[in-house]
Amino acid sequence: MRDAIKLYEEVSFNCSELITKKYSTSFSLGINTLGKEIHKPIYAIYGFVRFADEIVDTFHDQDKEAILDQFEEDTYDAIKKTFSTNPVLHAFQSVVHKYKIKKNHIQAFLDSMRMDLTMKDFTQKSYEDYIYGSAEVVGLMCLKVFCDDKEYNKLESYAISLGSAFQKVNFLRDIRSDFEERGRVYFPEVKFKTFSEADKKSIEKDIAKDFSNALIGIKMLPPVARSGVYLSYRYYIELLHKIQAKDAIQIKEERIRVSNFKKFIILIRSYLTLI
Repeated sequence: MRDAIKLYEEVSFNCSELITKKYSTSFSLGINTLGKEIHKPIYAIYGFVRFADEIVDTFHDQDKEAILDQFEEDTYDAIKKTFSTNPVLHAFQSVVHKYKIKKNHIQAFLDSMRMDLTMKDFTQKSYEDYIYGSAEVVGLMCLKVFCDDKEYNKLESYAISLGSAFQKVNFLRDIRSDFEERGRVYFPEVKFKTFSEADKKSIEKDIAKDFSNALIGIKMLPPVARSGVYLSYRYYIELLHKIQAKDAIQIKEERIRVSNFKKFIILIRSYLTLI
């Protein structure tokens, strides 16, 4: 009986690992540079947030609201029962219990996914709420895995800055696809058709401020997490630099990417850089 339960646990975590590797080579690369002992819980967190995001962004011929409602209900049911027949939720609930991930962080994430179902234009308040739920709390979930409560309290604000920077870079990189495929622009008071160089520079300045604060916290992370988080930081800094090298019109016309070769170079440099 115990061996069968152990096997189910292993299969569940392996599902989340597969999801991560299939959906995000960049995130997988970052996880591989974390301490091996925390690979599985980070995969489990990614599997959970990835599937929720797929519900609102991919299945256009389905009743997304009903599916998200069911996903939320199943999430809390898994946490309550410490079990789920959904392997992604089973792995996630295990991490929630082991690392004491906060329910309000889980709810904030799900609330932000729900915002994607209806919101097309964002105010400053809804923009900040969305970033908090979709990115910052995900970083805080990971931080719970990375360190103890004392370190968590010290590093919380820096993790928030890093999650915010990552999400804003994603918004800027994906401004065209978000508008054309989903009819939305996340940046408050910014319209896609009139997106200007001044808009772009203002957003980039805001992102740079977040990154600057985040780096302070990265340097204070425990060794088990520092290299992996720093690699992700370097990758997104490179992405920001590529965006900065383009003008506003180019950003509206093409999706900026970092090549696999460049990712490899960033990996090597991250290993060689003392932080």
